[in-house]
Amino acid sequence: MGRRLGSAKAPSRDLGDCHLIIAIACILAIAVIAFVLGVRAKDLPEPEPASPFEHLDERKAAIYENLRDLQFEYRLGKLSDEDYRSTKKDLQKDLAHVLAEADKIKAQLGANGTGPAPKPAPSGLVCPSCGASFEKSLKFCGECGKPMKVKA
Repeated sequence: MGRRLGSAKAPSRDLGDCHLIIAIACILAIAVIAFVLGVRAKDLPEPEPASPFEHLDERKAAIYENLRDLQFEYRLGKLSDEDYRSTKKDLQKDLAHVLAEADKIKAQLGANGTGPAPKPAPSGLVCPSCGASFEKSLKFCGECGKPMKVKA
């Protein structure tokens, strides 16, 4: 019965090994920080030029989607006639402002002659009822809700 379970000592690491690991970690951290801070502006790629219409296009798309959602909720009976009319009127006013701003920017770019080349008309689908065109294939028109057909 001669052995004690708790009397065996675990092998201890040499203090020099710990200092070596800490030194290597510090050198590695300093190298990473120096690399990140050492990136020069001329080494970075040129950013894409921002389109003056990008934010207006996003806003216009959001308004159209809000109008579609509004009409959907009205048809489900979630909105009263008065709420539907007032909200639709407000969204149409916002849309008119966005379209007017886009026309204003187009006129300014056209006068300067520095504007980008005009985009070709979308070759997607055109609603036979209201004439609205969409780039994505849709089963029903996002404007009037009638079935869509492929543009010939």
